[in-house]
Amino acid sequence: MNSDFPLTRDLVLIGGGHAHALVLRKWGMKPLPGARLTLIDPNPKAPYTGMLPGHIAGHYPREALDIDLGRLARFAGARLIVGRACGIDRATRRVQVDGRPDIAYDVLSIDIGITSAPMTLTGFDAHGIAAKPLGPFADRWQTFVEDVRSGSIQPHCAILGGGVAGVELALAMHHRLSQVTPHPCVHVIDTSDALTGVAPATARILRGRMKAVGIVLIEQADIAEITHDSVELEDGASIPATLSVAAAGARPWPWLARTGLALADGFITVDAYLRSVDDGAIFAAGDCAYLRHAPRPKAGVYAVRAAPILLDNLRSALMGAVPKRRFEPQKQYLKLVSLGEKDAVADRGALGLSLPGLWRWKDRIDQRFMQKFRDLPAMPQPKLPREMADGTAQELTDHPMICGGCGAKVGPEALQSALSGARTGLRDDVLIRPGDDAGALQIGDRVQVITTDHLRAFTADPWLMARIAAIHALGDVWAMGAEPQAALVNIVLPRMSGPLQARTLAEIMSATHDVMAAAGAEVIGGHTTQGAEMTIGYTVTGLMPEGRAPIGVGGARPGDRLILTVALGTGAILAADMTGAADGNIVRSALDHMAFSPQSAVQSLNMAHAMTDVTGFGLAGHLLAICRASGVGAQIDGDAIPLLFGAEHILRAGHRSSLHASNRAFAAPSMTGLGAGPQHDILFDPQTAGGFLAAIAPRDAQRALESLHQMGMTATDIGAITDAPPGISLR
Repeated sequence: MNSDFPLTRDLVLIGGGHAHALVLRKWGMKPLPGARLTLIDPNPKAPYTGMLPGHIAGHYPREALDIDLGRLARFAGARLIVGRACGIDRATRRVQVDGRPDIAYDVLSIDIGITSAPMTLTGFDAHGIAAKPLGPFADRWQTFVEDVRSGSIQPHCAILGGGVAGVELALAMHHRLSQVTPHPCVHVIDTSDALTGVAPATARILRGRMKAVGIVLIEQADIAEITHDSVELEDGASIPATLSVAAAGARPWPWLARTGLALADGFITVDAYLRSVDDGAIFAAGDCAYLRHAPRPKAGVYAVRAAPILLDNLRSALMGAVPKRRFEPQKQYLKLVSLGEKDAVADRGALGLSLPGLWRWKDRIDQRFMQKFRDLPAMPQPKLPREMADGTAQELTDHPMICGGCGAKVGPEALQSALSGARTGLRDDVLIRPGDDAGALQIGDRVQVITTDHLRAFTADPWLMARIAAIHALGDVWAMGAEPQAALVNIVLPRMSGPLQARTLAEIMSATHDVMAAAGAEVIGGHTTQGAEMTIGYTVTGLMPEGRAPIGVGGARPGDRLILTVALGTGAILAADMTGAADGNIVRSALDHMAFSPQSAVQSLNMAHAMTDVTGFGLAGHLLAICRASGVGAQIDGDAIPLLFGAEHILRAGHRSSLHASNRAFAAPSMTGLGAGPQHDILFDPQTAGGFLAAIAPRDAQRALESLHQMGMTATDIGAITDAPPGISLR
């Protein structure tokens, strides 16, 4: 969230459909100064409809279907909110999102597609799956194929709906199942006549192919119930089906009916400018929209062709101008329908034919579309000045970027040097000074700990960033064994207008209050300012339980087991994300990991002789702090260190945090047995909200691990404290 211009307007896109994906790509190449862009979608990736039959048939891997919304949003300079929109308050211009505060908008666009789930069909919710939305269906299909392969389920499928989409899916499913079992059983069931929406020649070709491969077509059938292994018809017939897929018709998402927008059969009625006919601040495109001036069937081709018109009209609305570009969709379009194997039939108007090479043509069209999102355009870098101070070019080469989160810290050697001259011993009531996770003060008969932390934003979502920053700051208090007491908030916002400041601060404070209240701390004040980019920090105090001293990094004893409560890898993942090289699912998993509070782990570790939270200086740096403060050595098993989902792949690809080299230079001279590879590189990876490292007596370590595992944590015994000079030995 940094900009050379003040942010003054919020554009919010609900849904990562084809039109919005293309809008984001174009926006990244030519953003509108002053506009803040937000994308809301339930998933970090959006599947492309055109390649679904090919995936179902086994021609494409699952990942080939996906448009990575995380990478696309970063390219566009947008914030991605992974959440499900569930309503719109048009009076206050806010989008309601499950599980988080509302998102304010000045201009709103909706591209959420459709669902093919039947409105009322007994047993479908429990046993069936809709073909749309595509993501859940594709995942369910993968599991089904593996279950058939293993013999744990019968290869019986029923497709509910005999339109061209249902028949195309049936042929694809039969082709894939025939590769893993000799006798697949596929039925297509329609309540009326099948294949009425295509040319007669196309219908003959599709019917002939189904008959040739053994797919049973049942027409004029009324469905009574879906069970776990059958489709029951009203006439008493029972169709075997361990997988029932609904592919009949296009239904709008139910929450649209509660918006008060003008709808046609539940779809948002828009004019020729793709603008709601009764709300000029709201636009819609794709299957969720009804074109009042030119009604068309639901098809991805219209969403793709609407994208440039939508983009121009959204920009006009944000600039306070009247949208000028009309969307005049073609009346007919060419459909290339897959036939299961790598062949296809072409359908347009009254024409239908099957020719050699049609599937390869369709594949080229689909791959060309997806390539737009796989290889995003490289944006030009600013030119360096001809004259620079000595060392500037080298520094830019060595550190081309500064990471967010704890990866933005000053290196440990520079920090240690700065603190070496600190004046200490001035007060008797200061119990713990620089070098530990938090300071400690004697106040009467109680001990108070105090710490401060702030994070350079690595996500443009203020609510999520605030949640992670708050958990990160609390980690120091929890690591001392203290109970959080109070918090001050420090916020730097990028330059923005008053209304956007209020919106952004409301999101930050919502997350702040949630996290601090859950931890037992009260927010008592803070400070705000504007700057180059968003930074969120907290000063937190905590109270030690009566009669207990802070745990601290000193106190580890030879023989203690070293317990690490979480997996590592946030630094490398965030670094890869900054360059657009990280998979959206990997980034989402890492964000969820950082947003999870480790507070419950503290009770399992309160017997620790020494403890620290593993953050900016990496596992090696923080373990070395324990060793030096305690006058002991440590031996760890690099292979035992758990890595976050995707971290190993990212490390092997060469991605490192901007703090990684400084961490390694600081810790490596005190280490033996250090080698190459992800399990050793991870030792220097700076963590954000990174959990705890505790030195615990052997008799207590196993009990602590069992307790942590019951909480769902990936806690691991990674080694032991040794009777040796301060340093780390790897085995």
